Amino acid sequence: MSTPFYVSPQQAMADRAEYARKGIARGRSLVVLQYADGIVFVGENPSRALHKFSEIYDRIGFAAAGKYNEYENLRIGGVRYADLRGYTYDRDDVTARGLANVYAQTLGTIFSSAAEKPYEVELVVAEVGAAAEGDQIYRLPHDGSIVDEHGSVAVGGNAEQISGFLDQRHRDGMTLAEALKLAVQALSREPNGGEREIPAERLEVAVLDRTRPQQRKFKRIVGRQLTRLLDADAAGTTPTDAPSDIEDADSADAPGESAGAEETGSKGAGAKKAGSKGAGGSTAGKDASEPSEPSGASEAPESSESSED
Repeated sequence: MSTPFYVSPQQAMADRAEYARKGIARGRSLVVLQYADGIVFVGENPSRALHKFSEIYDRIGFAAAGKYNEYENLRIGGVRYADLRGYTYDRDDVTARGLANVYAQTLGTIFSSAAEKPYEVELVVAEVGAAAEGDQIYRLPHDGSIVDEHGSVAVGGNAEQISGFLDQRHRDGMTLAEALKLAVQALSREPNGGEREIPAERLEVAVLDRTRPQQRKFKRIVGRQLTRLLDADAAGTTPTDAPSDIEDADSADAPGESAGAEETGSKGAGAKKAGSKGAGGSTAGKDASEPSEPSGASEAPESSESSED
């Protein structure tokens, strides 16, 4: 009987980690960013049937890179855990921190077991709070460790290069359009330093929007809404255009002004008659009443012109 080949535990774990990292790097990258009203998930995904982002519970979203069948099993397990805990206790007891701990235990057990290969997945669990300070983002690598992230995180593919790009340009209080454009710019960067164009049809975008009146904050952004957000800055629209038009319309309220001008003119005409009667048709009475007549005549046309404008 031959003696089995000995491999040190350190070397075995290093080989398993390298195997998992290579499998994750073959997948497309995705990014998760905080913005003013919540958290946005952006990734390149040409498939419309296989999603990288999903809803776990009311305020919790899930993102994954790597082998689809493996992270789909983890997603389903997370949904069952959240539903059972929310039903048994309370909906507020379902948190991203508790879900991340469950995933960490599962991934850690699989990674350290010699009987099966490690999962080639990297997960992101995010929870949106009532305010930006309450947002939580956790990254879980293949070995089951938990990394608490702030602001932005990238997983899969060339995640290191994308993370460095986001760290330099991401800022607090960004709008959804700004965060989306930054995410697309980061995903468009090639490992050799070049850039490529990613059309909207190849993007998968979802948000955890804290401003939604519904209890469930997860929403996918597709179609025209996604195109509008990507083209928001290029269109050059400003939110002050509509109020300025309203102000112009109010200032050109000609019918009221015209009526007031005609009323003033009629009063001037009445003063002319009174002056003529009092003076007995004298020249002084006529001179005193004449200025009121042209003033009423001149004001009415100006008001009508403003109403046409």
